[in-house]
Amino acid sequence: MTQSRSANTFLALTRRRLLSGLAAVPILLALGQAVPAQDFPTSEVKGNDLAVTDDTVTVGILHSITGTMALSEAGSVQAEKLAIEQINAQGGILGRQIEVIQEDGASDWPTFAEKAKKLLVQDKVAAVFGCWTSASRKAVLPVFEQYNGLLYYPTFYEGLEQSKNVFYTGQEATQQILAGIDWVSKEKDAKTFYLLGSDYIWPRTSNKIARKHIEKLGGEVVGEDYYPLGHTQFNSVINKIKLRKPDVIYASVVGGSNVAFYKQLKAAGIDMTEEKPLLLTISVTEDEIRGIGGENIEGAYASMKYFQSLTNQNNEQFVKAFKERWGDDIVIGDVTQAAYLGPWLWKAAVEKAGTFDIDEVVSVSAGIEMNEAPEGYVRIHENHHLWSKTRIAQAQPDGQYKVVFETDELMEPDPFPEGYQ
Repeated sequence: MTQSRSANTFLALTRRRLLSGLAAVPILLALGQAVPAQDFPTSEVKGNDLAVTDDTVTVGILHSITGTMALSEAGSVQAEKLAIEQINAQGGILGRQIEVIQEDGASDWPTFAEKAKKLLVQDKVAAVFGCWTSASRKAVLPVFEQYNGLLYYPTFYEGLEQSKNVFYTGQEATQQILAGIDWVSKEKDAKTFYLLGSDYIWPRTSNKIARKHIEKLGGEVVGEDYYPLGHTQFNSVINKIKLRKPDVIYASVVGGSNVAFYKQLKAAGIDMTEEKPLLLTISVTEDEIRGIGGENIEGAYASMKYFQSLTNQNNEQFVKAFKERWGDDIVIGDVTQAAYLGPWLWKAAVEKAGTFDIDEVVSVSAGIEMNEAPEGYVRIHENHHLWSKTRIAQAQPDGQYKVVFETDELMEPDPFPEGYQ
């Protein structure tokens, strides 16, 4: 996807951004001259009776703006809007500006399904960028498949799913869960694990996979507990953890519950900087730490593919642009970055297909690559997941993570790992 950009084009784009009130932010994907809309007549590119005019194309953003998941999902909305603004500043897609209809899933799975149907049937959007929890994704999946919509889903998840109508820009289990447990078992000689998560499909399925892998490596699960979304009283399970003395607390608590959990861990005298026990999370990004407080989670480890502290030119430009758009005090987590990829990957597929038609866009998506992703190079696999690296990082008191490990090569996505289904 890397193409040259002339100095004249850069200056023109900068002027347009300033005139439109946008900060003069770096554009990560240099796509050259804008494509004239007249080269792609609406009658030929509309496809599926989508909301496409001679000047605009409409997409949906569907995340929780209210409820317990708002803490986690706010960053995804910001990332998707930033990407769309940058694409529009470059001239849009097939000569058309992207217009956004945003809906609130309200941390409620039936509401997600209802809003997804509205976006596809009533608004006729060309794509939707959204969902966070697996419960919300499972709720909307039959809607997207029934009405042949297109969803770009940004969250790391348990795998065991593949749909023609969904592109998964986060990691699946082999890239996050198995790789993370391999690291802590090898590097920290961890043998015993206490599994703790929120009570819905992602933590339960993820821990089922984790348990199988721990036992495969000769380790032992010494405890496993789940609590409802929004739960705030963790003292009883913390006491059980202290009694059983696991090497690792393996945590998949999500949303606002994280604030209570990590504050109560610290209050109970569990010092994560001492790594006895070591805490390894697959759910706490910088977005959640902002609510938890860096001082309450310092020393914990996370297994993900992206951290704001990554030192590469792509990420430095991305972080600069994000802060200029949303404020200097903003933070960027793994799911936020994966959400940012969605509009760019959709743009690349639409331009490769030469149409917004859902079936055509899907058919050309495998193999699309992005050299300029903040996490580094990524590529769409035939199974609609992304090749990506796995990284382990340790939480710092300033609310950022310090990367301590990353895989040498991109990991091929395998949503249906043999022996873990």
